[in-house]
Amino acid sequence: MMRPRQFGPRIEPDGGVTFRLWAPAARSVALLTNRVTPMRRDDQGWYEVTLRDAKAGTRYRFRIDGELDVPDPASSFQPDDVSGPGEVIDHEFSWLADTWRGRPWHEAATLEIHIGTFTPEGTFLAAIDKLSHVVTTGFTAIELMPVADFSGRWNWGYDGVLPFAPDSTYGRPEDLKALIDAAHARGLMVFLDVVYNHFGPEGNYLGRYAPEFFDPESRTPWGAAIDYDVPEVRAFAIENALHWLDTYRFDGLRLDAIHSISKRGAPPILENLSRAVGALAIETDRTIHLILENDANTASLLDPRTDPPRGRYRAQWNDDYHHAWHVLLTGETSGYYRDFSETPRAQLARILSTGFAYQGEPSPHRGDEPRGEPSGYLPSTAFVSFLQNHDQIGNRPRGERIASLAPQRAIEAALAVMLLAPMPPLMFMGEEWGSVQPFPFFCDFEGDLAEAVREGRRQEFREAYASQQEQGSIPDPLDEATFQEAKLKWFHRDQSPYDGRLEYVERLLKLRREHIIPRMANLGDRHNRATRVGDAISVQWQLNGGTLSLVANLSDKVTRCPLVSPTRPIWGGEPEDTLAPWAVHWGWRGG
Repeated sequence: MMRPRQFGPRIEPDGGVTFRLWAPAARSVALLTNRVTPMRRDDQGWYEVTLRDAKAGTRYRFRIDGELDVPDPASSFQPDDVSGPGEVIDHEFSWLADTWRGRPWHEAATLEIHIGTFTPEGTFLAAIDKLSHVVTTGFTAIELMPVADFSGRWNWGYDGVLPFAPDSTYGRPEDLKALIDAAHARGLMVFLDVVYNHFGPEGNYLGRYAPEFFDPESRTPWGAAIDYDVPEVRAFAIENALHWLDTYRFDGLRLDAIHSISKRGAPPILENLSRAVGALAIETDRTIHLILENDANTASLLDPRTDPPRGRYRAQWNDDYHHAWHVLLTGETSGYYRDFSETPRAQLARILSTGFAYQGEPSPHRGDEPRGEPSGYLPSTAFVSFLQNHDQIGNRPRGERIASLAPQRAIEAALAVMLLAPMPPLMFMGEEWGSVQPFPFFCDFEGDLAEAVREGRRQEFREAYASQQEQGSIPDPLDEATFQEAKLKWFHRDQSPYDGRLEYVERLLKLRREHIIPRMANLGDRHNRATRVGDAISVQWQLNGGTLSLVANLSDKVTRCPLVSPTRPIWGGEPEDTLAPWAVHWGWRGG
């Protein structure tokens, strides 16, 4: 359904288009189409005008104080990049999978993709051709890195400045809808990464005519902090979330770095947004999932059981899970890996059984400040597990994947743990066949901003990667070759040894679908247990009808097996008294 919008153009039922802009700091605003039309201002700083001859396809901008032409911050499409005119979009669409209502969260097994590098073409329509691979592998969802309009020809997406408009380099709005429709027809959920903690550095003109969007006393690592104490700013974010979920029928959103939202307002913007999404889910009879990225490990924000969401969030990307595994697999202990350098096996056992590694304990990486909240009361479905994602790959200077950093036998053990554990797993595009294709950071800025980005990357890696810096091997993030290097090499998928890894992942996801998913609906309170004996761990989860059991040797040495009760084997057979290096055993006891 097309719900009324406070922001952006509105096509009127009786003809014409109403254009609106919240510009409280502007003395005057004019609409630019094929002519200049003054706009009326109200007491709250809204400018408005209706053009009876405007329609879908009309191009428009706003002129501020007779001197600066700007795009609509709520433009639905920008054919000529962020500073060009917007295009009025008629969002009516003939959905083929019109009966799709979503899937329950405990069925989620997600493949994260970047549209620009997922296929050689880098478009929404080209991605449709790869959906059969996603389904055949065993995934039940795809998650798109941000697609909101950004400056330039390529970008990770986190520098978006016009959050209602899918970037034109990927295709038109109807192309994105076609991708989502095709995914739903194949039984796939589609999630979208959204950014509500900052705007990108180029193409954002809000500070000129609506400085109230920002808190002058607060900053994020990426620029001025957004001020959600302001009602219009709060409404902008909530309307954006509903736009993606309703107009495009995404099945859920992953909110980027919410720990960097410093001015959350009262009630907090995260609560308001969740409740608005919950109302949409009820109204449309759909299952919608909201997921967080939150370095603060705020367990009280999570509630995977309540459907629809009522102020909280289904799950959180669990960085602790990744960090513990990364230390085990690579031996790297710099940066935030310092927090996992001493007892990664014990921390991993805690993560598997109770959620976070840090549940209020002091974090050495953060100057011994307490991090996190107790999470043991939450079901396993509150924590999304991964061995790599766009951040953990691309925030390395050369964008190396785990397959280039760790022994293959150890990685396969980690996959056997992750893909059969009750936590919803996430993999990064190409990981399913063990791709070694780098995914370095890339963007397409110009002038002083481009050089500032280059220097920022040099500073970031100067200490931790000094030898690479001296060798000049860190890719230039502004070079087109860096972007091209990140594009997946699909022909690898069918070659050795990649085809073997793909078959391995397919087997694990099939077992997950057959043995784990059916026992995870309606999980009650946690009654999980974990023990560690030397380099081995043993974990038991109380699921519906019985106990799921894991025994794993997390080392390259033979080790003693922890005591476990006999189970019906699911993977790896019944464990012996001693465990081979990187051995993983899964079993079930119960009905």
